[in-house]
Amino acid sequence: MEKFFGTSSSTQENGEHWLTVSDLMAGLMMVFLFIAIVFMMNTQKKNDKIKDVAVAYQQNQVAIYEALQTEFKNDLNKWGATIDKETLAFNFQSPDVLFANNETTLSYAYKNILNDFFPRYIDVLRPYRESLNEIRIEGHTSSAGLRGSSESQAYFYNMRLSQGRTRAVLEYAYGLMPDETIWIKKNIAAVGFSSSRLIMKDGVEDAAQSRRVSFRAITNADIQIKRILENN
Repeated sequence: MEKFFGTSSSTQENGEHWLTVSDLMAGLMMVFLFIAIVFMMNTQKKNDKIKDVAVAYQQNQVAIYEALQTEFKNDLNKWGATIDKETLAFNFQSPDVLFANNETTLSYAYKNILNDFFPRYIDVLRPYRESLNEIRIEGHTSSAGLRGSSESQAYFYNMRLSQGRTRAVLEYAYGLMPDETIWIKKNIAAVGFSSSRLIMKDGVEDAAQSRRVSFRAITNADIQIKRILENN
């Protein structure tokens, strides 16, 4: 019967055909599984690197803050200064000591403070230079402008004022450390924020505290994370 109908040959051929397709599907599944495993391993490695950067960033933040506190703890009150633990901003918050009203020329008192502060500040940050993106001298004002000025006019007047003040601070500080001028030019910037970052107390602007100059150490954790993402 098998010879008459030819079923044995047909069945055998069909069986071999379906066996080949099954093997092919199994092989493809193994390939996809391997790709998925490799992808997950690479993703995990990337996540581990980012986590390491985040941990190092936090450790650097704490170390820099503690180093600044240790160095300047006896000077903060007499300078009218504070150190912000979250932003690493060293804030000079006695505006009458820093500049005359509506002026960009450093006061004699502020020059004396900078004579003492700036070289020590640079020395404190020296061990952390590899983890720093930049040091930013930030100028801030209250929202008040010249009498009769509009809100917009006051903002841009204060922008020029804050920028002029930070440039004056940077220029003076630059001359205090002639051996560090190359590093200072590459790593210290002067920025004026006008009244965009007011200090508020109970929902009301604190005009005196808003008028300040800050030296802010900015770490490069975000740059390191960007490089990890670009290289993987």
